[in-house]
Amino acid sequence: MPTPLIDALTRKHRFAAVNEGNVDVFLNAHAETVLFFAGDAGRLVESDDVAVILPELLKEFPRLTPALVEKPAERALQLRYRFTAFPALVFLRGDGYLGAISRLLGWQDYLAEIAAILARDPSAPPPYQFPDRCAPQAAQNGAADHHTGEVQ
Repeated sequence: MPTPLIDALTRKHRFAAVNEGNVDVFLNAHAETVLFFAGDAGRLVESDDVAVILPELLKEFPRLTPALVEKPAERALQLRYRFTAFPALVFLRGDGYLGAISRLLGWQDYLAEIAAILARDPSAPPPYQFPDRCAPQAAQNGAADHHTGEVQ
């Protein structure tokens, strides 16, 4: 269930809401975008923090068009962009992946990371990486599929 701060992104700040069915149309309609994946905002206090910070970041990077990823679409789109932690911001040029920022950063770190991400050429998202605590077990059980992150 979204929190009032996350609801305000679409209501007050006029962020688009995207899901698996409309994300590609949204991406192709805008030159550069940032997708906000809030995750379980009721459990992750960082999600509300990012919901407050993101509109301020957009003032620093006005060329970005933002969208909030609808909760039911988060896992499928997480697999598409291969990030491992929520909340996350995924940056794209058209439908080309530029980079992602997971969790909460300090203001200066956001400014530096976003500037670096926007300076990149689009590429495929990085291979899915298991968190360190999971890697040894995954390696023993078989190789991970680089598209889904699932162990074979």
